[in-house]
Amino acid sequence: MTVPNSLILQRIKKCRDLRLPIHGRTLHARCIKSGMAPFANALLDMYGKCGHPKDAAQVFDEMPKSGRDLISWASIFTAYNLANLPSYPVLLFPSFMAENGFLADGFIVATLVKACAVLAALRVGRQVHAHFAVSSFSDDDVVKSSLVDFYSKCGLPDDAARVFDSIARKNVVSSTSLVYGYARMGRKAEALEVFRNTPRRSVYTSTALISGLAQGGHCTDSFEVFNNLRRFSAVSVDDPFILSSLVACSADVASLQMGKQVHRLAIGLGFDRNSFVTNSLIDMYSKCSELSSAEEAFRLMVDKRDVVSWTSLIVGMAQHGLAHRVLSLYDEMISAGLVPNEVTFTGIIYCCSHVGLVDRGLRFFESMVADYGLKPSLRHYTCLVDLYGRSRRLREALGVLEGMPFEPDEAVWCALLSSCCQAGEERLGSEIADRLLESSGGGPKNPSTWIMMSNAYAAAGRWDRVSRVRKVMAGTKMSKQPGYSCVDVGREREVFYAGDVSGHHPMGDEIVRKLEELGGEMRRRGYVPDTRVVLHDMEEDEKERQLSRHSERLAVAYGLIRCVPGSAIRIVKNVRVCNDCHRVMKLISDISGREIVVRDANRFHRFKDGLCSCGDFW
Repeated sequence: MTVPNSLILQRIKKCRDLRLPIHGRTLHARCIKSGMAPFANALLDMYGKCGHPKDAAQVFDEMPKSGRDLISWASIFTAYNLANLPSYPVLLFPSFMAENGFLADGFIVATLVKACAVLAALRVGRQVHAHFAVSSFSDDDVVKSSLVDFYSKCGLPDDAARVFDSIARKNVVSSTSLVYGYARMGRKAEALEVFRNTPRRSVYTSTALISGLAQGGHCTDSFEVFNNLRRFSAVSVDDPFILSSLVACSADVASLQMGKQVHRLAIGLGFDRNSFVTNSLIDMYSKCSELSSAEEAFRLMVDKRDVVSWTSLIVGMAQHGLAHRVLSLYDEMISAGLVPNEVTFTGIIYCCSHVGLVDRGLRFFESMVADYGLKPSLRHYTCLVDLYGRSRRLREALGVLEGMPFEPDEAVWCALLSSCCQAGEERLGSEIADRLLESSGGGPKNPSTWIMMSNAYAAAGRWDRVSRVRKVMAGTKMSKQPGYSCVDVGREREVFYAGDVSGHHPMGDEIVRKLEELGGEMRRRGYVPDTRVVLHDMEEDEKERQLSRHSERLAVAYGLIRCVPGSAIRIVKNVRVCNDCHRVMKLISDISGREIVVRDANRFHRFKDGLCSCGDFW
């Protein structure tokens, strides 16, 4: 009995509405037998709405180009967007243009702009905008709202505002996007003005304002706005996503006190078991070096743990050098039936490199591809280079670096250079330094990399290269950008920049006296300053004075003076801690009997009883 095409189409739409892709495949087989042409768009739409982009793509690819219309393109773009695969619509845009010119409609343009917004694909997004501006539907307010969101997410709030001003009937969606755009760039006044002028404000508008400030790194402003809205706004901001944004902001600046305040509020509001909030708390406590609190938050999740929860704890433990705990957590995660993601493997391989488990780390790298179908990123290859390098298998490390399917960046070269320096491989270290020095863009961007290069050249006796490095450093702004360190003292946070604090800080003289007192005791214990880390051309005693005023030393001295006796001193540093300061921190932890935790640009260092958790290799 022949089934009418209209009935088949009706059944395909029902599969779409009820999210029944298995039944849809049965209908797909029937369509193939009777001819696909009448059903292709309906199948495309069904697979896309059911979350099966591969099946949708197969239908689309098998359609003759002459059979694809705007509905076909709209359906495949939507399928990829719904599956959170925004790169595919962007990659398909040139093909769409080749087949159709710009005979698009508002829905297709809005879909393309949405994909560009997620990827912050500015060039393609501007192209789409340009075509839209001269199209017959250039007054479409839905497309304009999408463009406001696109420019806001690309960090261009002024462009977003220009599009917003052209919208005939302003709506809460476009206003919310513009609020977020201004907030993310730290332009609080403009964000608040748009926020106040937004009709029918909702929790989404408040979320855009607070989370925009938080995600842009404007932590103090985000907390201030949150507190003001809680007091004076008629719209509730007691929302788990807002709280998780504030917790994440606290994690980024390693402000334990701020994070604890949000945690207490979350408990009071009953959101402490919410997965968004709890995952943020695990990450925050890990980044603030409160690992017991991170584990407690993780433990209380019970049945709500997802791959983000496990990965946050695994990465946190790995950054603190707790390798055996990391491997144990990974085994527990797999036993619980969770599938690890790319970030999980970054933490695991990083962890293996720090305890010399080369073979096991390599098996993890292979497993992510063979067992989980994950594509290794540059970050994974950097971890693999570091894995071989730390175990002094330097030629294998170089082989990985030269054979990886990515252009090596500074981080991967630096990982290998550090391994060469630690292993005493002067010749190879010198060769790696040459590659860094001649790399595109005028050499490394990180000052600590230049210092490592200078030391590698000096060890190889290549004094002409040492001189060249010093000249480059002297002629660039990076040598004039001082490092800074933050230290928490109760509810206060003090920031110190490298240099002399005398006359520039209310407790400057007291800090200097504390450093001199510590310096005397360190010298009695055999400490000799390593002035090689100072690349400036100056007398030896001036180099020693500069070393003694590095920002983390000022911060730890202030912490010893102001922190509660016996409590840990927590410091956040914006660049990599130098070799000399690392040795000094170990000595001070032993002299003072205090635990000192330093979070630098690379990892955590937990100094206690004269030792560091990194095992003197970072």
